[in-house]
Amino acid sequence: MIKFILFEVFHFQIFKSPNLQINFVGNNYFSFKQFTIHQDKCAMKVCTDACVFGAWAAAKALQFDSIKNILDIGCGTGLLSLMLAQKTTAHIDAIEINEDAVTQARENILQSPWKERIVIINTPLQQFNSNKKYNLIICNPPFFEDDLKSGDENKNAAKHDVTLKLDELVSFIKDNVTIDGHAVVLIPYHRTEYFSSLLTGNNLFINEALFLKQSPAHKYFRSVILFSNKNIQPVESNELVIHDGDRNYTEVFKALLGSYYLKL
Repeated sequence: MIKFILFEVFHFQIFKSPNLQINFVGNNYFSFKQFTIHQDKCAMKVCTDACVFGAWAAAKALQFDSIKNILDIGCGTGLLSLMLAQKTTAHIDAIEINEDAVTQARENILQSPWKERIVIINTPLQQFNSNKKYNLIICNPPFFEDDLKSGDENKNAAKHDVTLKLDELVSFIKDNVTIDGHAVVLIPYHRTEYFSSLLTGNNLFINEALFLKQSPAHKYFRSVILFSNKNIQPVESNELVIHDGDRNYTEVFKALLGSYYLKL
């Protein structure tokens, strides 16, 4: 297993407020500075950890050279694709299995400034065959394997790994990322060691990890894993605390999400 070395601790403070939550009528849309996410047709709504994931992935993409092609696996509303499109000049393919989510994502993309650079493809990952490899692959995969499922099949497919297993995801990324490319995946923290073992089995290497907490008193609940074909040591790992006791934004959080959130 990979042992993470903690280089630097960042404290992010996020709280439920009109700035963070959906500018909504019936919880139907979320307004960002440069685009809007409508989500009435989608089982999975805009959430804080997905926004942090998208902003962090976009920030990392800016550090890489020659990002021409990005793949967003399981794009849902199109949130992550739009966050990456805002920060890069890359072409983005976004695949999604759910037809309603595909319709929603296409609507959101068409209303954005980057509609010419994002293509939504309605297909399961297992049937997706691309004629190119990608410099960056991002994925917020289904969570909660073996956890209690709801009666809503769309939510089950979106939140549980009934449609995509982590081993399938890792194998696909291995075959479809460029030799000098990267992938960024958001997973439940308790599956980090298992995910690390899958990467090792596919000769892929964690380059950086970000661990999310709800507050300083809480345990980690999400991991954002950046990995590639390159074995870079030591592995950099950081901590992201969502809010403090006073539930105020920190300057670090403003720097990360300031390009996206209203009133930041």
